[in-house]
Amino acid sequence: MLSLTLRQLEYALAVAEHRGLTAAALALHVSQPALSVALAQLEARLGQPLFLRRPGGPLTPTAFGAAWLARAQTHVAGLGALMRGEVRAPLRLGIFEDLAPAILAPLIARFPDLAPRPMGFAALALALEGGEIDAALSWALGLPPGPRHLLARIAPRAVLAPDHPLAGHATLTLTLAQIAAHPLVLTDQDLSIAHVQSLFHAAGLAPRIAHRCASLDLMRSFAANGLGVGLSWTQPAPSQSHDGRPLVLREIRDAPREAVVLALAPGMRAEPGGTDLPEVLRFLTDHLALMAGSGGLIGTKAL
Repeated sequence: MLSLTLRQLEYALAVAEHRGLTAAALALHVSQPALSVALAQLEARLGQPLFLRRPGGPLTPTAFGAAWLARAQTHVAGLGALMRGEVRAPLRLGIFEDLAPAILAPLIARFPDLAPRPMGFAALALALEGGEIDAALSWALGLPPGPRHLLARIAPRAVLAPDHPLAGHATLTLTLAQIAAHPLVLTDQDLSIAHVQSLFHAAGLAPRIAHRCASLDLMRSFAANGLGVGLSWTQPAPSQSHDGRPLVLREIRDAPREAVVLALAPGMRAEPGGTDLPEVLRFLTDHLALMAGSGGLIGTKAL
């Protein structure tokens, strides 16, 4: 068991700094006898002296003392930072899987220690609630209560083959009623289909789902091949499907915009110390704004 105390370490360092017991005791606001006893106990524990004692002269470290005090200085500084909470830790970040292709690699390039994890809606919610991750970059669907940073509000787009009847609509925007008249191709990811259906039901419409796709890329491919109208809030930059077919995107003007948020785990402070959260938040806000300007991912400026 360790018998050294932080106070003994501080006393020894003060004696080295002030080169004597009297000056060190004044600086520490302790009596000289108490400081002398503590230093003697420390040297007894170490089995050899830390300082050379010459009558009337300053206390100077022995060869052993100089090396030991240098190590002690490093450890005391570290313990002080630990006591003040000045410990940096990579933010444990989850990212909704459809947002990951556009943001995951830039995040890792900027924050090599971050190691963000792509997840579906349900997995993100469970990881946040269970404390497995500190924050989640996602659409604001199905997330547990907790602090949130709003990064953007996004209008949904209809995803169409160029020869689809709705692709050449004169207004370049569509309504839910126009889309509901055609078969739909939707991405089947946890809450996504139920959320899309709720938009149509709120407008008194009954959409017909022709295909349920397991991924955003698959939905875009189905739409590009004329198998129905896709709906998506996430918009990759290329205007073609994964199999190389062209796509047309049309904004749905009467559908509510959805929030992209950085949601924090319940009980976590909005700006905790000791993590990369402030830097990550600034990066995400700037990156999403840049992508919006280039026509990718979100198609509208971040708020």
